[in-house]
Amino acid sequence: MIPSLDASLLAASPWWRPDPGTHLVIRGGARLTGTYPISGAKNAALPLMVAALLSPHLVTLHNLPANLDVAVLANLLQRLGVGLGWSGGRAGLTLTLCADRLHPRRIEGALVGRMRASILLLGAMLARCGEASLPMPGGDAIGLRGIDFHVAGLRAMGAEIDLAGGMIQARAPRGLHGAEILLPQPSVGATQNLMLAAVLARGGTVIRNAAREPEIADLARCLIAMGAGITGLDGDLLTVQGGASLTGAVHSVMPDRIETGTLACAAAVTDGELFLEHARAELLGAGMPLLAAAGVALEETGTGLVARRASAGLIGTDFRTMPYPGFATDLQSPVMAMLATARGASAITETIFEQRFRHVDELRKLGADITVHGRTAWVRGVTRLTGARVTATDLRAAAALVLAGLGARGETALDGLEHLDRGYDGMAEKLAACGADIRREARA
Repeated sequence: MIPSLDASLLAASPWWRPDPGTHLVIRGGARLTGTYPISGAKNAALPLMVAALLSPHLVTLHNLPANLDVAVLANLLQRLGVGLGWSGGRAGLTLTLCADRLHPRRIEGALVGRMRASILLLGAMLARCGEASLPMPGGDAIGLRGIDFHVAGLRAMGAEIDLAGGMIQARAPRGLHGAEILLPQPSVGATQNLMLAAVLARGGTVIRNAAREPEIADLARCLIAMGAGITGLDGDLLTVQGGASLTGAVHSVMPDRIETGTLACAAAVTDGELFLEHARAELLGAGMPLLAAAGVALEETGTGLVARRASAGLIGTDFRTMPYPGFATDLQSPVMAMLATARGASAITETIFEQRFRHVDELRKLGADITVHGRTAWVRGVTRLTGARVTATDLRAAAALVLAGLGARGETALDGLEHLDRGYDGMAEKLAACGADIRREARA
């Protein structure tokens, strides 16, 4: 469970107002119709914010999502000495960052412990300041997700790193240098961390077996706009020419592909029709054909996607999560919630995170017929779920339970909203605008 944040810790994000002591109450059965604006991608926004540490010049990011992870990282950066300027509203924030005066020893441990993306501070601060000290990062309890790949890559670039007592102590007294790095697995976080470090290192760096997720290319495009030399954005071999003197840049965060897939499932679960404004089909990778096979009809327009349930209804479908362009692990939970009421059975194999079935017990409370054997969940579709009190165990589980509640008979009460707030920008409010009977209430 993530502890609640005191409002004083979020002073760097004036738009964010923590709302502890509440839960979501969802009365299912309403058809979703209308426009649901897809926000900027959380998983792209966080590394883009960290990229601003690499330059003393202004970096402006448009289309930032107004979620808790962005607020927490903004506070981390402010405490490191980064100047922040906010504009816009909840529907698309703009943040201008100025990292001309950094204080590398002011990393706030309590904030680092709340989010996995804080590990990206390691590469950026080593490259810019030659040192970094931070606690082991936190985030969702969905698997081990060790930092071995990050550490090995940075050591190959000349960093001295000690891991003891839950702390990461890193120095690069002679600066970082380019290196040939082979990742044992295509880790998104390690690829981003090493790319951030490499743009200021001496000489060239080659990252083999790099992750290919669209958020990697979005970060690279921003770094290129700042003056970095990076090639290989469409493949698994990234080449970074280091030593650049980076300038500022203006960059717009890519739309959130996970939110896109989640809301496509919501339209299908409620037999509604949603226009997913700003959504881009090509970002879904293997998600597009899989959703189609499961009975989700997606129609591309010039400015987004129209999502509805196919005429044949929802159909049980087998799939396994894989690195991009395979099916995203972050969509596994919402798709499972949708398939809980599909015709027939589904076999869902999770290959990325070993603890990503923690939402199964909560779906069962709603009447889902799911059994787990190792890394495979067997889902036998039921006619209808029934509302119950459930608790989110991680970010994507929270979204899955919202979907299940939208399609269930009766009332569902969802606790653990800090997980939902970490990754989604006003999901409940956007759903209510599309006809959902959903509201935040104080817990009794």
